[in-house]
Amino acid sequence: MARTQKNKATEGHLGSLKAKLAKLRTQLQEPAPGQKGAGEGFEVNKYGDGRIALIGFPSVGKSTLLSQLTGTDSEAAAYEFTTLTCIPGVIHYNDTKIQLLDLPGIIEGASQGKGRGRQVIAVCKSADLLLMVLDAAKSHGHKEILTRELEACGLRLNRSPPNIYFKAKKSGGIAFNSTVPLTRCDERSVMQILQVYRIHHAEVLFREDATVDDLIDVIEGNRRYVKCLYVYNKIDVCSIEEVDHIARQPMSVPISCYEQLNLDGLLKRIWEEMALVRIYTKPQGSKPDFEEPCILSEHRGGSTVRHLCRQLHRTLVKEFNYAIVWGKSAKHAALRCGLGHELRDEDVVQVVKKKKILATGEERGRFRQKSDAPDKISDRVKKAPLKT
Repeated sequence: MARTQKNKATEGHLGSLKAKLAKLRTQLQEPAPGQKGAGEGFEVNKYGDGRIALIGFPSVGKSTLLSQLTGTDSEAAAYEFTTLTCIPGVIHYNDTKIQLLDLPGIIEGASQGKGRGRQVIAVCKSADLLLMVLDAAKSHGHKEILTRELEACGLRLNRSPPNIYFKAKKSGGIAFNSTVPLTRCDERSVMQILQVYRIHHAEVLFREDATVDDLIDVIEGNRRYVKCLYVYNKIDVCSIEEVDHIARQPMSVPISCYEQLNLDGLLKRIWEEMALVRIYTKPQGSKPDFEEPCILSEHRGGSTVRHLCRQLHRTLVKEFNYAIVWGKSAKHAALRCGLGHELRDEDVVQVVKKKKILATGEERGRFRQKSDAPDKISDRVKKAPLKT
């Protein structure tokens, strides 16, 4: 593939080779038939409103960063591979609890299983945000090596899922269509890729100008799209020009754990990238509860009134009548809205349930709407005539 010239004539051939490689990689990662589990992993129970994983080469300052942000004691030393298991911690920031995982360092070839790299990357797939910790004083090629190892295991960093509709069928052949002009892929390449996967009946619809790799990711169906922040540690040994160059790169944050530089800026950037939404609830006839907010996010379901009701109680959606919202998402104070209303950070919400209508005869006191007397006048008991 590296020696093949890239042009229109070889585009389909390169696409079929990429599909074969992706198919073989998936088969290598799957356990052999009859084989038991892979053994002990690094996975820990989820806790809090979000999960962040620290990943990087050995001795770049991951354990020190965990101790600085969470207060958890993680062993740090001057030799490599100090951390041999997953160590969790909790970041308390803006009335939220964010779980931070310190993972063992990975090396080149981790996607093939070297240094228990697959177990480490498997934990990264369950994270809402990755912090790739890099040494600012060493080679800048470490970032490309780690990105390549993560993508080989099905992780896509700082990318959104491709807007491609794919559905396998039992008959009807291949139905290919696109709503935009395709410049990086054509129908011939798509047919060759589907032939590699032995798919002869399917619907394929391109809603964006995607590449062959995007189509392979959609067919595989096991890709994980995660945001990643590149954290450059040890900037205290770099010059001002190098720190300025690092700070101007996209999704990059320069810090120093030893001198405790820019840790507040890192927490602020983490909060922006995770996009957590704090919702304060208000009971009817009472003041809002500003002590413990309900935390919503797009990567954990959504941030609508419906998701808030599901988090409060599983039966609240059925009993929902309307909601009253105060805050940034409301066009005016005390906005009355339904389940599909999008909430924003620090909104105050009051949920009003449907009134329970009692069956006839169960009403009491002033709520009674009907007397016990018969409807027809002829059926009513006639009063005795007055004595004169």
